[in-house]
Amino acid sequence: MERTLVLLKPDAVQRGLVGQILGRLEGRGLKIAAMKLMQMDEALAHRHYEAHVGKAFFPGLVEFITSGPLVAMVIEGKEAINIVRATMGDTNAAKAAPGTIRGDLALDIGRNLIHGSDSSEAARREIALFFQESEVLSYKRATDPWITES
Repeated sequence: MERTLVLLKPDAVQRGLVGQILGRLEGRGLKIAAMKLMQMDEALAHRHYEAHVGKAFFPGLVEFITSGPLVAMVIEGKEAINIVRATMGDTNAAKAAPGTIRGDLALDIGRNLIHGSDSSEAARREIALFFQESEVLSYKRATDPWITES
């Protein structure tokens, strides 16, 4: 099974959308391997968004992601990275398709509710930033055989 990092950003928490967004991911058949409510500090924000350091939007991105609590999760499932990204929708919420999280619940690229790793390498790096190995669980659900073939 593949794992990916998902962040429900401060706008999702402040708008009371955590349960709805999590329900969409679980509804696809994905499962939670780790989850915590946390406040991201600037040091972690710089490590997480290191690819954007020096870009014009970087200071605003750090200010936003550290502005309030967020929910960090490790989501697991068959093709979890692609499934999460398709479920999230386009980064620019104004261009996101209806039926996606951003297409249904967001309007703005800067307030787009959710982050998901974009590759296996990014997922491994990002998960390690937010979770210790001992915090990520592996378990079977009774519904697993009804979600994917073995």
